[in-house]
Amino acid sequence: MDSYDIMLYVGYLLIGLGALAAILMPLVKSIDNPKSLLKIGVGVIGVAVLFFLAYSLASDEVAPKYAVAPFNITESSSKAVGGILFTTYALFALALVGIVATELNKLIK
Repeated sequence: MDSYDIMLYVGYLLIGLGALAAILMPLVKSIDNPKSLLKIGVGVIGVAVLFFLAYSLASDEVAPKYAVAPFNITESSSKAVGGILFTTYALFALALVGIVATELNKLIK
C-alpha cells in the first residue's frame, strides 16, 4: 500500500468523523433547548418539499448515448439527478437573495 492510499483513507476517516460531529453535536446541544429542534425540523422539511417540487419538474429523458454502457442511465436516475440539480439551483438563488437582502439591510441601517 502506497503512502497516497494511506492518506486517502485517513482523509476519508476524517471526513466521516467531521460529518458525524456536525450531526451529533447540535443534537447534543439541543437537549438543553428542545425548541431549537423545531427550527431544524422546519429547515429539513423545507428542503425536502423543495426537492420534491424540483423532482416533479425534472425531466426523465435520457439521451441514447447515455442509456447504454458505461453510463447505463435510467429514466428514474435521470429524474433524480434533475431534481437534485434544480434543488441546488434554487438553494443557490435563495442564498444570493439572502446575501443581497442582508447587505441592503446593513446599508439602510
